[in-house]
Amino acid sequence: MSRKIAFQGELGAYGHEACASARPDYTPLPCTTFEDAIAAVRNGDADLGMIAVENSTYGRVADVHSLLPESGLHIVDETFVRVHVNLLARPDAKLSDIKVAVGHPVILPQCTGFLRDHAITGHTSTDNARAAREVAQGTDNTIAALASELAAQIYGLQVLARHIEDHDRNTTRFLIMARDADTTRRGDYGMVTSFVFRVRNIPAALYKAMGGFATNGVNMTKLESYMVGGQFTATQFYAEIEGHPEDRNVQLALEELRYFTDHLLVMGTYPAAARRHETAAG
Repeated sequence: MSRKIAFQGELGAYGHEACASARPDYTPLPCTTFEDAIAAVRNGDADLGMIAVENSTYGRVADVHSLLPESGLHIVDETFVRVHVNLLARPDAKLSDIKVAVGHPVILPQCTGFLRDHAITGHTSTDNARAAREVAQGTDNTIAALASELAAQIYGLQVLARHIEDHDRNTTRFLIMARDADTTRRGDYGMVTSFVFRVRNIPAALYKAMGGFATNGVNMTKLESYMVGGQFTATQFYAEIEGHPEDRNVQLALEELRYFTDHLLVMGTYPAAARRHETAAG
């Protein structure tokens, strides 16, 4: 039986592209929502989940960081996808025919310049791959989709214009989730440890909790806060650090963190992707 990897979206979505790139030996399993993708892994319908967490242009993906701690899953890898936006149309359409381009609300603003220059109006869709599928199923040559080249291949569309995004470094980061943790590996580019925590209700608790990472030489690459249960007084933090929990300096930093927190959950330790360093280097 082939192994499966779940992602949010339809076949041809950028999540599907991430699956094909990072886990080409897995069968992609499209899911309507991130919750559905997580549930597919948790209940055994899929072996892994490919979850988008942040975009270099638009920041973190809404609600994902609040979903992951409750998922019961573990982060086992990360991957980055350079998001190229393409104008896809029916096989017999010409660029001069296109009056409307359909895409996700996040994709449309990325192509403002191209759409304006060609007098094309943007319309929204819940999913870029769905937009491509609906263009393929339709008969109107004036409507195109904004999606990946993979979507063009799947739905038999032609690429009228490639890489039409305004920003030439637009990248989405995905986390690969599994039912079981794997802390045995050591990556060629170092390790990343992700965790969530809530600080104790004492003065300067967050400042004191962060001090252990500085004094022990642990680089914290991400720290984000979000409300828990819709309460303004209940704040949870999502953090990522360079290193492995078995490293002595990381052990000491986490010990100090525990002293100032009333909740700490390590969500995964995984190899840093090579693309992380390429992105940082430009």
